[in-house]
Amino acid sequence: MDAQELLDRWQLGNVLAADCPSRPVLQHLTSRWGTLVMVALATGSHRFAELRRKVGGVSERMLSQTLKDLEADGFVLRTAHRVVPPHVDYELTPLGVQAATHVVALAGWIETALPEIMAGKAALAAE
Repeated sequence: MDAQELLDRWQLGNVLAADCPSRPVLQHLTSRWGTLVMVALATGSHRFAELRRKVGGVSERMLSQTLKDLEADGFVLRTAHRVVPPHVDYELTPLGVQAATHVVALAGWIETALPEIMAGKAALAAE
């Protein structure tokens, strides 16, 4: 799909418009923590502490808020088990699996292109 086709499809929702309802969803998926949580959950179901360990550097507060946002958008399913101590699992919904496919592809491309990206940064810094 080229850029014009994408712009034509945005007639129902235009992410470039300030009031487009897709903007918060885009923010949740493409924020640093949203992207990393989606990548982690793409590997399967995880408990909160497992996610926190897997997504290095995220605070408990940020992870909690990110999971709430992704759950509200329909990407993450939170399952609370009635046991002592409490046990909560997080996993992707079918919609979340679709979104994660794209997020993982973008993250993978960044990893692959990182040497070129870093070389460009170094060249700019040297100017």
